[in-house]
Amino acid sequence: MAKSALDRAKELQDRTKRFAIRIVKMFKVLPKTDEARLIGKQVLRSGTSVAANYRAVCRARSKAEFAAKMGVVVEEIDETVFWMELLVETDIVTDSKMKELISEANELLAIFAASRSTARRRIDGLSDWQIQ
Repeated sequence: MAKSALDRAKELQDRTKRFAIRIVKMFKVLPKTDEARLIGKQVLRSGTSVAANYRAVCRARSKAEFAAKMGVVVEEIDETVFWMELLVETDIVTDSKMKELISEANELLAIFAASRSTARRRIDGLSDWQIQ
C-alpha cells in the first residue's frame, strides 16, 4: 500500500530531526581549534535549521508558500553540504568520519530540490528547464 503524503511528510520530519541530532553530535567532537569551531558553528546553524524549516514547509497554507519555504530548506541543506565538505577539504575532519553524514545531506538535498521543482512546476505550469 502506498504511503500518504502525510506519512511521507512525517517520515521526512523524523529524518531531518535525526539529521539535526547527528549534526549536533558531530559539532561536539570537532577539534577545539578556531577554524574548526568557526566552520563547525556554520554547519551547526545550517544543519539544524533544515529540520526546523522543513517543519514550516509542512505547515504551508498554499502551494506558493510551500514552494517558497521548500526553497529555504534547499538552501540550508546545500549550505550544510558546503560547510561539511570544507571541514573535510581543510583536513579538520577526515573524509571517513564525514562520509555518511555528507551522503545523508546529499540525499536530503536531492529529495528537497525535486520537491521544490515539482511544486514550482505545479504553480507555474513550467518545465524543469525553465525553473532552474
